[in-house]
Parts: sequence; C-alpha cells; structure tokens
Amino acid sequence: MRRLILLSAISIALTFAACSGSEDSQPQTAATATATQQSQGDVQEVQAAQPSSQQAESAQQTESQPGPLKIAFIGDLTGGLAEIGVEMRDGFLLAIKHINEAGGVFGQPVEFVIGDTNTDPTIAIEEARRVIEIEGVHVIVGAHSSTNSIAIAESITGPAGIPQISPASSSPQLAVAADNDFLFRATLNDKVQGPALAQLVNEQGYTNVGVVYRDDAWGQGIAESFEKAFTETWGGQVVSIPVAPQQPSYLSEIQQSRSNDPEALVMLAYVPEGTIILRESIENGLYDRFVFGPTSRNPQLLEAIGAEYLGDMQGTAPGTAPGTESALLWEAAFIDEYERPYGFPYTKQAYDATIAFALAAEAAQSTDGAAIRDQLRRVGAAPGQVVLADVGSIRLGLEAARQGEDLDYEGAAQSLEWDEHGDLARGYVGIWKFTSDGTIEDTGVIPYGE
Repeated sequence: MRRLILLSAISIALTFAACSGSEDSQPQTAATATATQQSQGDVQEVQAAQPSSQQAESAQQTESQPGPLKIAFIGDLTGGLAEIGVEMRDGFLLAIKHINEAGGVFGQPVEFVIGDTNTDPTIAIEEARRVIEIEGVHVIVGAHSSTNSIAIAESITGPAGIPQISPASSSPQLAVAADNDFLFRATLNDKVQGPALAQLVNEQGYTNVGVVYRDDAWGQGIAESFEKAFTETWGGQVVSIPVAPQQPSYLSEIQQSRSNDPEALVMLAYVPEGTIILRESIENGLYDRFVFGPTSRNPQLLEAIGAEYLGDMQGTAPGTAPGTESALLWEAAFIDEYERPYGFPYTKQAYDATIAFALAAEAAQSTDGAAIRDQLRRVGAAPGQVVLADVGSIRLGLEAARQGEDLDYEGAAQSLEWDEHGDLARGYVGIWKFTSDGTIEDTGVIPYGE
C-alpha cells in the first residue's frame, strides 16, 4: 500500500511537470518531494506490483470501511487564468497535506488527481470525464471559470452524482444550472459582487461610466448585476459593451462604450484581453480612469501597463474574513509550505472547498457522491463544533464528524454556509488598488449577509 501511494505521487509530480512548463520554480509539495526521493528501481517494482496490490487492497475493504477518498482539482493551469489557477492548485495541495497530517479520512490518506482546463469548456468536460471515469475520483474541487464549471456540472458531475465545489466561479448562472444539486461554490455569487462594484464606482465620484465585459457566463453575470445596481441604487448611467476573447484589437468596442461621454471605464475582462483594452484606451486617449473587476487583481496587468497609468485605481475581488484566527493560521501555514505569501483571490477558497469535502465524507462515512453532498451543508456553518484551517483543529473536526456531530468549519476565507442553490449565504467582497510603486494593496472588505 505504501508503494502504491508513492507511485501515485510520482505520477502526479510528472503530470505537474508536463502541464506547468515554467512552473518548475514552484516549491515542491509534500507529494512531489516524497516522490523524487525514490529510485528508478522502486518505481519499476511498484508498477509491476500495482494490479495485485490493488486487488489485495480491495479485498481488505469492508462495507463499514470505505476505500480512500479521492479528490480531483480541476483548474486553469495554462491559458489566460494560469497564474491564478496555479496558486489555487497550491491551496488545494496544502489542504490535502493538512488532511493527511490530521489522520486522513476513514483513517486513510486522501488521494488526489490534477486536471488542467486551459480556460476551455470542451477541455474542462474532457478532464472531468477523465478524472471520474478513469481516475475514479469521488469529488471535484473546480472548475475555475464559470463557463467551465457550468459545462462540467451539466454534462458530467450532475448526471454522474459527483459533488463539485468551485472555488472561483461567481456567475449567477451557476445558481440555476441543471446540476441535480451537486454543484456548490466557495465564493460569492456575482449578484453580490456586482452591487459592491457599483458602490465602489459611486464612492469614486463617477455617475456615468462605460463598461467593457468579457462575453461569457462570468462577464455577462457581473456586468448585468453591476449595471442594475449602479442605475437603480445609485442613479448612474452605463453603456455596456461585450467583447469576445482572443481578439487582436478591441478599439471598436472601446469607442462604442464612450457613446455617452463617460467619466471612467469599468473593465470586466481577463488579463490577456484586459491588457489590450487598457493599452488601446490609453494610447488613443479614450480613457485615463479605470475601475476593475476581480480578474484584474493581477500583477501581470500592472506590469504590462505600468503603475504610472494605473496607480491608485481600485477594484473589487472576493474578500475573506479579516484577521480571523482561522485566516491567520492558514496564512502562516501557506508561507511555511511555499516560502511566500499567497497573492491571488480564490487560493483560500480552493483550500476551504477541499477541507469541506473531507469533513463531509467523514460525516457520511462513505465515498458515495450523494451521501457526501448531503453532509456538506451540515459541516460548513453554525451550529456545530468550530473547525479552523489548521491541522490540529481539522483532526478534531474529523473525529467529531465520525461521531455524527454537526460542524462549523470557519475556513481560511470564511464559513461555508450554503443555501439551497449551493450559493454562500454569507461572505465578503474585498476592495483593492494598484499602488503608484507597482504593488497591489488590499484596502478593505464589504461584508455580505451579516
């Protein structure tokens, strides 16, 4: 059994190397560090022994003792969201390490698989099918983009009865997806994010803005909720223009957004198209004031355009509970593991989704998808024994779940209080800004549901 785990770790390490390219500078995870210590001879012996070992393991399992819980992470490790996706994966791997250091689920180490969607819904569906049908995973953390999460939920996980928690998908369309109640998320619905962005734009003193948004499930959702709040709540004026990804120029769309002589541009786009939109806006004298959605909270955008143009301009992003014990414990653990602080939205959420699955599976005492799904709402919110994002607390939480107790997982980002749609009933929207010295600074949070 020990050699089987080592083989799995080696395979995953090789997969990371193949799909990450320039990510070799990332610190080793516990899994890859263990794997690289094994000789080639050990690998060959494990490969030769694998079929009989699997049969022996299966024979030892009983109805009262499920086999190892297997969790997949599916995210954008390449493509336009890769920098964020890689760090989300790091948050996921830290959760796997903490779960196993806490004793695992069913007294066994949790196993994991990684899938890369490249921000493409067709690839996302293929990866979801692979991890379920070939790798045999029981639950999925992912996807990243809303378009990918909806595609997976409606085509794969919903029909298959596999629970799925997206750390990052915020489109309102997720709440009405045909997912058979197997799709949850660990970030707020953009019906919350849009009004928070409208509040920020109003506080900046703007009453008339252009909006350029990515024409997909995420962009449509946040643009619509922003426009509704800005016009109805704050009495503002908006001209919203959709843009398709991967165009060489967006000059025509930017010019259309100026039809009402706006004071600023609200940009709701991924970094690749956002870089072009900002550059063309500035170079052609169309805009010099901007407000940003969550995908723009990225150092790559600041480096591409320059702090001299973007300094002191603000945006919103998913926020986290400020200064809680759970958050501080997690932040210290992340630095210990990767020798750097976390830098992107959704990293904590990927960790929290993974921990929630472990607690729910332990509470269900089963790897069955429906059984795990039915426990998620019992382990994520009060009342119940409080569980923090810390190995010792997770160990106590797993023991309590095994005894049938209710849990209140106060995650690294926030508590996971899910409603009937798999949406969070409480949470935070963060406010951030680009600084004039070329950094990104978080300046506050707007609580929701408190």
